[in-house]
Amino acid sequence: MTDTNFIKRQIRLKSVLAEQDLDGMLVTNLTNVRYLSGFTGSAGSLLVLPDKQYFISDGRYLEQSKHQVKGFERIIDNDPHLKTLQKMNLIPQGLNLAFEGDFVSINLFGDMDDFFPTVDWEPTTRIVEEIAAVKDESELELIRKAVAITDRVFEEILPLLKIGVTEKIVANTIRNKYYDYGDGEGFDTIIAGGPNSALPHATPTDRPFQSSDFVVVDTGALFAGYCADMTRTVLIGEATDKHREIYAIVKEAQQAGCAAIKAGVHCKIPDDATRGVITAKGYDKYFVHGTGHGLGLEVHTMPRMNQISEDTLLENYVVTVEPGIYLPGWNGVRIEDDVVVKKDGCEILNKTTKDLLILK
Repeated sequence: MTDTNFIKRQIRLKSVLAEQDLDGMLVTNLTNVRYLSGFTGSAGSLLVLPDKQYFISDGRYLEQSKHQVKGFERIIDNDPHLKTLQKMNLIPQGLNLAFEGDFVSINLFGDMDDFFPTVDWEPTTRIVEEIAAVKDESELELIRKAVAITDRVFEEILPLLKIGVTEKIVANTIRNKYYDYGDGEGFDTIIAGGPNSALPHATPTDRPFQSSDFVVVDTGALFAGYCADMTRTVLIGEATDKHREIYAIVKEAQQAGCAAIKAGVHCKIPDDATRGVITAKGYDKYFVHGTGHGLGLEVHTMPRMNQISEDTLLENYVVTVEPGIYLPGWNGVRIEDDVVVKKDGCEILNKTTKDLLILK
């Protein structure tokens, strides 16, 4: 990631703030701090003003911030960040400053008001997130690498998906392989067999796989901070007509969702597409979540593709498409790809087959 990428993001943020008659912004959410400055540590804040911008952290990050922080004057001080800003007189009186209303606690807001009583603090929602949702080419390349690692590891763990192996063994193997090829896992891997596969967010257990288990593998590599998120469902043992029916419905729904994606489309439309297929087959009450979500420095970002979304897809958003059917006490199926939104459609990043894999 070049300095230019970060400078462009900072310029874009100042432009958005100016459009909203805001003089600047205090950024405290660490994902947004990383997106704007490049800093990956666990303690850092940004103060963005029209003609100045500051990165504030403590002595633990003196050296790290020298190498990582782009475009901000660095301030290293062991006092709380707000006290540092106050004693250095870095916030002029009477400014109208934004803060991240979704992330600032009541206590932190009280401190902001106490330290800077003349500042008009304006709670905002998703200012940085909306900028970050549109990926630049460098980000897309990192996500492609994360997806490629995910595809590779899925192929490598297929021999483990057999009768007698436990969910935890597979999950731990995936995690270790992600560290071999990248920077770990983007989120806690879900490995769920048989009745557990009917739980959309199951946690891996010591349950061994059994014959006629669907096994949901929901996993994603982390590469240079960017997440992948792929789900495939495989079958161990013999396939019944019911196995084939449920899998075919989810696959058709997932393909319909991908086909509905393009720039300018309301986020409800892909959800309509996947949900329509599943509803037509009589399984609507077993599809219990939205069709997808944004992907980037976090595994769940904006936009959300569901029935209550108010978002619209823009070019170079990266989103998941992941319908599922979950039959309590039996099995569940989910199929998920990561896709890049294009002007006239989408680019599906995952190369792993979506055909039903029957493993014996």
